Amino acid sequence: MARSAIINVMVQAAMKAGRSLARDFGEVQNLQVSLKGPGDYVSQADRKAEEIIHAELSKARPSYSFLMEERGAVEGEDDQHRWIVDPLDGTTNFLHGIPIFAISIALERQGQIVAGVIYNPAMDELYTAERGGGAFMNDRRLRVAARKTLSDAVITTGIPHLGRGHHGHALVELKNVMGEVAGVRRFGTASLDLAYVAAGRVDGYWESWLAPWDTAAGILMVREAGGFCTDIKGGQDMLDAGNIVAGNEFIHKALLKTVQKSI
Repeated sequence: MARSAIINVMVQAAMKAGRSLARDFGEVQNLQVSLKGPGDYVSQADRKAEEIIHAELSKARPSYSFLMEERGAVEGEDDQHRWIVDPLDGTTNFLHGIPIFAISIALERQGQIVAGVIYNPAMDELYTAERGGGAFMNDRRLRVAARKTLSDAVITTGIPHLGRGHHGHALVELKNVMGEVAGVRRFGTASLDLAYVAAGRVDGYWESWLAPWDTAAGILMVREAGGFCTDIKGGQDMLDAGNIVAGNEFIHKALLKTVQKSI
C-alpha cells in the first residue's frame, strides 16, 4: 500500500516512539513484581515517547501546532494545522504489564481530522487512515462489522476509574447497554477501542469523560472503515464534548438510542 507523505511522517514518529515504549514495557513487566511498583517508570516512559513524537513531527512540519496529553497546547506559526497526540493511551494497562496500549496521532486541518495513526507496539499492530483514503491495519484494508442488531453485537466501553468521571451515571449507561447486547468488553484504551470498531473486531463503542487525544485518530479510523461516530447527543462535537458513540450504521443508531436513556 502506497502511503502519503503525511502518513509516512506520522508512522515514522509512532514507530520510533513505539520502539521506546516496547523497551520500557519490558522493564515494567520486571518492575511489576516489586513492592514499589513501576508507577514512576511509566510516567517517564510516557514523557519520553511524547518527546520523541514531538521532535519527529516538528522536524517534518516545523510550523504546525500541537495538542498533547503531557504538554497540552503548543501553538505554532500555522494555526490551520494541529497535531493531536497521545503518547501512551492505556497507561494503566502498561503499568500492569498488559499488552493493550497505543500511541495515537491525529492531524487536524482547519478543524477537520484528516489523518490518523494508532500503533500498538506490544502487538505490532499499526492502524492508519487518511480522509477519503480508507483505513488500514498493517496495510490490510479495514471495514466495520456488518451485524445489524444489538442482540448480536459485542460492544466496548470505558469505565471511569478512581477520581474520574461520574460513576453512578456510568453504571446506569452500562446497565442499559448490558441488557441489549451479546457482550460488553473493557480494554482500557480508547484509541484501540475505536481501531477495533474499524477492524470489525467489535461492533460498537461508547464512552464519556474523554480527552481529544483519546479519540481524534480513532474517529477518522472508524469513518474511513465505513462506520459512524457522534457524540452522545447525536452531534459532531466529540472532541469538545468528551463523549462518543461509534459503530456501523445500524449498531450506531441502536447504541446511541440505548445510551441516551440515561441522559
